[in-house]
Amino acid sequence: MTAERNLDRLVAGMRPELNPGRYVFTTVDGPAPAGVAPVVTVAEPEGLTVVVRQEEADGAGLAYDYVAGWITLRVHSALDAVGLTAVVAQGLAEAGLSCNVVAGFHHDHLFVEHARADEALAVLRGIADRASGSAD
Repeated sequence: MTAERNLDRLVAGMRPELNPGRYVFTTVDGPAPAGVAPVVTVAEPEGLTVVVRQEEADGAGLAYDYVAGWITLRVHSALDAVGLTAVVAQGLAEAGLSCNVVAGFHHDHLFVEHARADEALAVLRGIADRASGSAD
């Protein structure tokens, strides 16, 4: 499957999907502990940032202060595509929703406040509907 670069098609076809569970950002020295399967890792000079299921962090005694819902944009976005993150961030910001974006090889992944994840999903679906011309 060819990755999409056209912004109009990216936005109209983003098909946001809320993954089940609660996710947290935490940091560790060295590799992730046993029993912890990160969905995202970022190596920083201060330590390894890991995004993991909340229950895994709790089980490993890892500290965190932000609990997120994980939304995947199902459109296959090209890594060099321009504008999708900006459109998503603007729409969520206008709704007062924070968002942490991670690009995977195939999809973009958004981590939003867990308590407002359904609201974020609705905002994203509205953006896609308007872009595809199917909104009222």
